[in-house]
Amino acid sequence: MAYTDLQSLLREMLVIREFEETADKLTLRGKVPGGMHNSSGQEAVAVGVMSALAADDVIATTHRSHHHTLAKGFTPNEIMAELFTKATGVSKGRGASMHLGDFKRGHFGGNGIVGAGVGIAMGAAMGIHQRGDKNVSVGFVGDGGLNTGRTWESLNMAVIYKLPFILVVDNNQYAVETFVGRVTGGNDPAKRASGFGLPSFNIDGNDVLEVQKYTAEARERAVAGEGPTFINALTYRYNGHNVGERGQYRTQEEIADWREHKDPIDRFTAYLLSTGDMSQADLDSMKASVHAEIEAAVAFAESSPEPDLSTLTDGVDSGLLGAK
Repeated sequence: MAYTDLQSLLREMLVIREFEETADKLTLRGKVPGGMHNSSGQEAVAVGVMSALAADDVIATTHRSHHHTLAKGFTPNEIMAELFTKATGVSKGRGASMHLGDFKRGHFGGNGIVGAGVGIAMGAAMGIHQRGDKNVSVGFVGDGGLNTGRTWESLNMAVIYKLPFILVVDNNQYAVETFVGRVTGGNDPAKRASGFGLPSFNIDGNDVLEVQKYTAEARERAVAGEGPTFINALTYRYNGHNVGERGQYRTQEEIADWREHKDPIDRFTAYLLSTGDMSQADLDSMKASVHAEIEAAVAFAESSPEPDLSTLTDGVDSGLLGAK
């Protein structure tokens, strides 16, 4: 079926959820070397942000980046293959779950250094500014990065130079096992950011249309030369910090409350059904299509070849490798 813009937003969120839940099970079976960080529950942040960007805008993200990468337009096939460390993966099997990226497609990578994506994205914004391009750079960080120096140093520089930069906090409320409210002075990230002199917002990160709206407005300001924006998108992760975690730091009642009453996919689905933008038959067909797409991605990853060790240094400056 052909999808409307609103239906496409829902389908992308469904793809992310199905991908993550499938990959989670595969990780527990030993299919994903090194494990993974599940983003189930955070779909609206990724889809809302990416739907407001241009295809050639830049992002840099975190260790939990599957949802950002899928929403950026990368295929389930190439991401699943990367999780399997296969040659057909996004990073040719070299990066696995935490190091998805492709400079040519405006994805400057995920990594395990807390807050690093903000600095990388700020640097990309500086480059965009110097070139005079009408693009923006988005740096994603989790709530755990709200108390990391590099996050605020990067934001400060973006303000000083009025860079086309958007800082998005993918705020799932837990830095590994620590609730953000226990370690963040003031408990108001937007108020803290506003002290740097830029538009700063706390928003509902489980409302895809709200995320889209604030990102679109931030992008408009950025390309007009008005500088950066800070967006704290409040959301929730249903699973542990990493696959296989024994989570004893929050109650099952809390998790159930978010799943049953605040789920971004359920909320948006109900909205589309209530407005007539989608019928139940459309929804059933969409879910079947998504399920088939993720099943195909697993089959693609399973059948893909292992990386050839002779290609290990392809794309690396041999002069640097040979330096003494």
